[in-house]
Amino acid sequence: MARPRTAAGRARRVHERLALEYPGTAVELCELNHTNPFELLAATILSAQCTDARVNMVTPTLFARYPDAEALAHAEPLEVEEIIRSTGFYKNKTKSLIGMANALLDRFGGEVPTAMSDWVTVPGVGRKTANVVRSVAQGLPGLPVDTHVLRLAHRLELTEETDPVKVELELNPMVPAAERGQFSLRVILHGRRVCSARKPACGTCTLADFCPSAGLFA
Repeated sequence: MARPRTAAGRARRVHERLALEYPGTAVELCELNHTNPFELLAATILSAQCTDARVNMVTPTLFARYPDAEALAHAEPLEVEEIIRSTGFYKNKTKSLIGMANALLDRFGGEVPTAMSDWVTVPGVGRKTANVVRSVAQGLPGLPVDTHVLRLAHRLELTEETDPVKVELELNPMVPAAERGQFSLRVILHGRRVCSARKPACGTCTLADFCPSAGLFA
């Protein structure tokens, strides 16, 4: 099969290959345990500088104690800090969680918003977090750009941009809107399992036959 000559062509090939490697819906591909948009929002805030596995260890207790925005908005910060301490940066994350809950309660009737313009006004929430919840829990277009997506987008020469928002906006037209979340989640999984930051496993990578960076890390 001929190597794609353009970034858009490579993105399409990546999308096809990784869909075979990591099948499933966005909900199935997401490794943060949740049952609704509010839980996924809180879990995503906790996932900053922390593994999904660690977040999944603390969220059952957090959600049992604070099941919705109203409960979390009135939480005692020290109690939240104690629950989430093991995720790191727990003081800042507690402020973000309680601030997020108060914003939902004050401005959106306790519900998680859907419009990006509303999302980015919520404390602790940027486009990446918004796109995670939009694409996974709300069935809306969203392409989260984290460190894995950023790294693989550069190695695959899908973009030269370094700002996550600019990367998202450049990748968006390359992927069907309804599949952007799945694309991102698959790239994230591939970045974690195969195309790591320090020692990518190019020899076993399903993208190696057309990846411009294949073999450069031997």
